[in-house]
Amino acid sequence: MEDFRLETDLLGELQVPANAYYGVQTQRAVNNFKISNHKLSDYKEFIRALGIVKLGAAKANFKLGLLSEDIYKAIEFGSNELIQGNYFDEFPVDMIQGGAGTSVNMNANEVIANLGLEFLGKAKGDYTFCSPNDHVNLSQSTNDAYPTALKLALFDMNKQLVFALEKLFFAFDKKAGEFHHLIKMGRTQLQDAVPMTLGQEFEAFAITLKKEIIALRRVSLSFLETNMGATAIGTGLNAAPGYAELCTKEIAELLNEPVVLAENLVEATSDTSAFVEYSGALKKLSIKLSKICNDLRLLASGPRAGLFEINLPPKQPGSSIMPGKVNPVIPEVVNQVCFKVIGNDLTVAFAAEAGQLQLNVMEPIIGFSIMESMQYLTNAMDTLRKECIDDITANAEHLKNEVQNSIGIVTALNPHIGYKASTKIAKQALETGESVYQLVLDQNLLSKEQLDEILDPKNMVGPL
Repeated sequence: MEDFRLETDLLGELQVPANAYYGVQTQRAVNNFKISNHKLSDYKEFIRALGIVKLGAAKANFKLGLLSEDIYKAIEFGSNELIQGNYFDEFPVDMIQGGAGTSVNMNANEVIANLGLEFLGKAKGDYTFCSPNDHVNLSQSTNDAYPTALKLALFDMNKQLVFALEKLFFAFDKKAGEFHHLIKMGRTQLQDAVPMTLGQEFEAFAITLKKEIIALRRVSLSFLETNMGATAIGTGLNAAPGYAELCTKEIAELLNEPVVLAENLVEATSDTSAFVEYSGALKKLSIKLSKICNDLRLLASGPRAGLFEINLPPKQPGSSIMPGKVNPVIPEVVNQVCFKVIGNDLTVAFAAEAGQLQLNVMEPIIGFSIMESMQYLTNAMDTLRKECIDDITANAEHLKNEVQNSIGIVTALNPHIGYKASTKIAKQALETGESVYQLVLDQNLLSKEQLDEILDPKNMVGPL
């Protein structure tokens, strides 16, 4: 017994490790939810956000005369410990849990209360002097504190995600400049289309990612709307008049962001559309990233029987049986991350739809799915940039030969010899194996000087 202390809750007594800052309700959650092996302690941004929410609430309660100064100081001390990044290992609850996040909220309440008790010189678990429920959770419910902290955590994590995306954009943009002069064949439906430059192809990769930087920043702003003061269902029961506005103001100042109070707290307490919209933005980014990785694998296919237009940096032997084989493992792993994110978005959609009446109890899986997607994407984009994009090289001579031998260049002749004659030339070239260039000369459709001017690479990669 000396290694444990006894704490009591609605269900009775339970042993808690003597040195733990968490308490009985956290211990019950640890016992109940052995699901994912992903713990709250793995998501430091979430714990910091819980500290901000609890401190904002305590500040409001103190200013409204609802907390004595000594208890407020105790809560302030405990909350700041979390905000500063301490005691993360005191958050052992599984990220997937029943109870609409109550276990997460109580984990924070108990840790802050016991840190506060230590600050006051009292023993852990002596909640008469600083209570997880009566003091740390004053004027709150899980149903406003949990989603607010989750949103603030996601807003913070979005900054890291966007930073990784910005660096990937710049990597593609740099390659676009490096390859700006290299002519190649564009393709539609995997068939030869018209010439372009490799730089144009990589610039398109860069620009499509740049659009997602803008989209993620925009959609993340919805996370700055809070329902603090809603308490259980949005009616504000057990919260003092003016608490909701004051608490929101305090959180905004602590976060140094424009946090605002929702227009209707009943609606805001049951609504999960901000999570749905943001998860959709992650899915859209994943679709784009996966498409880019598909293109990179195609462009690097070969080396003898594929497109072989670019070289991806070799990262590991590609086969246990085929000597010399090197596979595009970095784009492949990013593809798989994107599939996971797309699946997580479906989980978010189902969970959001499952809400009933005044609360959506499925918010834990919503939060976990989005955080997992954000972590995976951040890591995947850093990996793609450092292990692949930065060291891509081009096979310039092969690219040039593809253009010169392509039937696709006949499209450039349309304005000069007409569609019908161009079609005839293309058909003959396919049937005989002769070049478009030579057939046009042989049939006296254009002079050599005219043909050279039309087919000059610089004249084929933009408007006439």
